[in-house]
Amino acid sequence: MSPSDPDNQTVQKPVLVTGATGYVAGRLIPLLLDSGYTVRAMGRSLEKMASRPWAVHPRIQLARGDIGDIASLGKAVRGCGAVYYLVHSMISQKGKYRHADMIGARNMAAAAAAEKADHIIYLGGLGDINHRNISRHLISRNEVGKILAQGSVPVTVLRAAMILGSGSASFEILRYLAERLPMMITPKWVNMPTQPIAITNVLGYLKGCLEHPETRGRTFDIGGPDVVSYRDLFYIFAQTAGLPKPLLIPVPVLSPKFSALWIHLITPVPAAIAGPLTQGLSIPTVCRENTITTIIAQDLITCSEAIKRALDRINHQEVTTCWADAGAMAFPEWTHCGDSSYSGGTLLECGFRATVNGTPQALWPAMEPLFKGNGCYTTSGPWRLRGLLDRFAGGPGLKRGRRPDKHLQPGDTLDFWRVLKVNPLAMVLLADEMKMPGQALLEIKITPLDNQCCELTILSRFRPKGLAGIAYWYLFYPFQQYVYARMLRDMVRITGLEMPSGPARFTSIIQRACMVKGK
Repeated sequence: MSPSDPDNQTVQKPVLVTGATGYVAGRLIPLLLDSGYTVRAMGRSLEKMASRPWAVHPRIQLARGDIGDIASLGKAVRGCGAVYYLVHSMISQKGKYRHADMIGARNMAAAAAAEKADHIIYLGGLGDINHRNISRHLISRNEVGKILAQGSVPVTVLRAAMILGSGSASFEILRYLAERLPMMITPKWVNMPTQPIAITNVLGYLKGCLEHPETRGRTFDIGGPDVVSYRDLFYIFAQTAGLPKPLLIPVPVLSPKFSALWIHLITPVPAAIAGPLTQGLSIPTVCRENTITTIIAQDLITCSEAIKRALDRINHQEVTTCWADAGAMAFPEWTHCGDSSYSGGTLLECGFRATVNGTPQALWPAMEPLFKGNGCYTTSGPWRLRGLLDRFAGGPGLKRGRRPDKHLQPGDTLDFWRVLKVNPLAMVLLADEMKMPGQALLEIKITPLDNQCCELTILSRFRPKGLAGIAYWYLFYPFQQYVYARMLRDMVRITGLEMPSGPARFTSIIQRACMVKGK
């Protein structure tokens, strides 16, 4: 059945897709829209969803919702037929994701039942839950499916192993390890069998569940045509990418925790995500049945072809969604002004400004390439050292880069920053996600002074956490002065405009006030 079938009342209702800015949902939504469905996209930030290309489609509806808030889920589900449950708390909750996922599944089951939804479609993880080496991550994914199925709304559970596609966490781990390490000492799970599936086929099965009501109330294993070992995957990747065949030396002493830390240092994927993923590699992840192939027919893509397609998208800068997209985009609570001058607590500032002979329209192009593919304007030794230290501390460091889009959008990741707000021709507000004893924001602002002149400002705000936070600020304060002054110069330089005055520091080191306005 399709949206155009007059007798198919279920799919004529809006289709709710949760986790709208996540990796899978962000690709499923445009597929459903192109197929004629009306889609209601649910996420925690309307501003973040509104920045996506599909947000302007005439059949898209945006809904703010959080799986931890059953009231918001009820509003999001209301009037919808099918519900895609594509939310996972591994990024936002890290070590506490299992409990958060259980609560979210219960809330969704209750909201779907209360609002009389017709169908829930859930994408979980593949693996024998009775295996002695089953990971907490796979246990959690299986628990979510069971909780959803305990509700009154029919549930379809699709269980997948590694998803091969540009931007997926699993694929990025494979790519960076293969590209950067011609020789690897690997855990013994490198010989474990797995059945990867291309993201294109995952989307085909997800969409197909809407059009085949016989999938309701059932669980299916989904996989590609190849059953391979992880060793084979490295070899296939190297051959497809034109790299030398890597030398893999498996040893029995490398724990999943050590593997996750090594992945954290070599790839952009942090240990908090790599850990649960690597724990799941110690058991076979092969389809135990293939019933879905007889219900939803599609050409299954081989590992080699899936890798080739992913690399092509990366090389042509066409990666539309990435594992990092799913991060939270929340304003720190201290950004909200209160009645008292001290309501923001102790806030530490470092700000520079310069006068520029030119209009905001002429200066704004310097903002768009602010953080290029990897690294910002200031790629000095101290900046790189700070990123390296953060990486060793468990933070993102300087590896995450950004989406291949010339426009900054809310929710984008820029190395260790996340974009909170963008006002074209006026300002960009960034949140620092480094590991540090406090919270930091960076505001870059363009203020018109007259028709031919404007002011360019960079202001860093930091709320320390205890004495360690204050010590951290004073340790890095000289470095910040150097970095931000140089950034101002570089931004003006690439526009070809003149800077008659500045950069000059305009802030004191310590200030007690409510800082961020106009949120």
